[in-house]
Amino acid sequence: MQEIKITRNPPREELEKMGVWQWPTWGEKESEFPWHYDQQETCYIVEGEVEVTPEDGEPVVIKAGDLVTFPRGMSCTWKINRAVSKHYRME
Repeated sequence: MQEIKITRNPPREELEKMGVWQWPTWGEKESEFPWHYDQQETCYIVEGEVEVTPEDGEPVVIKAGDLVTFPRGMSCTWKINRAVSKHYRME
């Protein structure tokens, strides 16, 4: 199983060191859709709440203030429960 890594409320100093505020942004209203990660994505959730269900795993709830890493090659379903806004970096 490919693992989604979540750091809840990381210190602002860590986010600044990573350059999170300079990353591109993305947002979406309440919706549900399939997604596949061709690259590893690290993102910081600014607002909202999402339930991500990996194809081969259990659902994970991601909320505002979470720093999340999605592994390359993972297929999943995103269910946006509250409109989401995030900064993200693809690697």
